[in-house]
Amino acid sequence: MWFFIGQVIWFFLPAGIANMGASMSRFLPVPALPIDAGHTWRGKRILGDHKTWRGVITGMIAGTAFFYLQQWLYQSYDWAHDISLLDYSSASIVFPLLLGAGALIGDMVKSIAKRQFGIAPGVSWMPFDQIDYVLGAAGFVSLSVVPTWQMIGTALVVGFSLHILVNLIAYSLRIQKNKL
Repeated sequence: MWFFIGQVIWFFLPAGIANMGASMSRFLPVPALPIDAGHTWRGKRILGDHKTWRGVITGMIAGTAFFYLQQWLYQSYDWAHDISLLDYSSASIVFPLLLGAGALIGDMVKSIAKRQFGIAPGVSWMPFDQIDYVLGAAGFVSLSVVPTWQMIGTALVVGFSLHILVNLIAYSLRIQKNKL
């Protein structure tokens, strides 16, 4: 069981890296242009100022770069073969792009819902803030590699737990204002 959990983490890690990369992009000295360009829907901002093209680009680059690291490790070390649920030697660029795009779009869909329900940016909306990127990544990557229901279920539980842990660490390091 523990080994399978490690395999699922390894499979979905480019999505998690893309999600974190988008959040960490706020520290880059690059203009933060909102994706929704200030537009509203039903009288409320679609996404808000905190969902930016800088974040999407940074997240996609980070997730894809991590995939290339996985690919190199797969070709260089036996342990990477053992933990992999995917043949990284023949996997194309489509795999990390789908994972990253899915993670980021999953987060955006949840953000649209938060705006419509009147939940402010940065305010926790449990459990959706913790699993949106996993659901999006699983949905998108299934266009290339179909994850099993066991993989998706495990990714949701692990993703939820790791999201909380990472947020608590970021809060304690004063990178993030809210604990969850």
